[in-house]
Formats: sequence, C-alpha cells, structure tokens
Amino acid sequence: MQAHELARPFPVTRPEADALEAARMLAERRLPGLIVVDDDGYPVAVLPGSQILRFVVPHYVQADPTLAHVYDEGHADRMCRRLVGRKVRDVLVPERAPRLPVVPGDAQVMEIAALMAETHSPVVAVVDGREGRRGRLIGAITVSDLLERLLPASAAAPDD
Repeated sequence: MQAHELARPFPVTRPEADALEAARMLAERRLPGLIVVDDDGYPVAVLPGSQILRFVVPHYVQADPTLAHVYDEGHADRMCRRLVGRKVRDVLVPERAPRLPVVPGDAQVMEIAALMAETHSPVVAVVDGREGRRGRLIGAITVSDLLERLLPASAAAPDD
C-alpha cells in the first residue's frame, strides 16, 4: 500500500499562527500533531502535541520530573498561559530533526514507518510527486493510521 492510499485530509497551521489556537485545535480534534505549511502550502514542519507540552512545562520540571508533584491543579491549569502571544514558530523545535517527516505519495508502508521512527513524529505529511518535501500536500498519515494498517498483517505472523 502506498502513502497516497493511506493519507487522509489533515488540519494544517502556519508558522505565524497563534500557538494557543494551534494547541486548542490539537485538543479539540484529538490530534497527535499538526502539519505546519508555508504560504505556498508546502509542509515545513510537524508540530507534535508533545512539543507544546515541552514548551509549557517549566524546564526545571522537565530536568527533574519529581518536582512536578508540587504543582497543584491551579498551577497546572495556568501552564498554557505561556502560549499566549506566541506563534507556532516559537514552539517548534529548532532544526534538529535529521529529516522533515514528509513522504511522497508513492512511498511504501515500511518507508513511512521508518521515517516516523527516525524523526519521532506521530504524523507524516504526504505530498504529490517524488520530489519529496517540495510537493503539494495530499494529506497525512498518523501513527495510529499506520499501526491500524500494520497490525492485521503482523498479528498472525511470528516475531522476526
């Protein structure tokens, strides 16, 4: 099965979009992440929900998670205030990822799975053409979509 067959329409955002609105979109639609596109509609990044959490959770709590227990619910509810006035580009991880999580429409399931694993991305953008990242967005494949496709085939097979 090829990527274009697995891809489905998926919400996008832009680097200059409001970060709090992007977080709301993730929460309301129960998405693992959002595809970030440029003005021409080309994917430039994936913003996973975990990255939003990395942005709102204080660095000292990330460094020592045992400190998290001192936060009551009122403090936890106010964590997202850090997103107020921020743009999506402010919460994106700097270009550390080895590759952009984008595949051409003719990519095979194993290529998609390998890219998700390599980039630690719960979402892969699917673009038209073999030109890869500069193709037009067709849709996206989530890790849930991919596992749903892989599990029936691997459930009956012995471990390799």
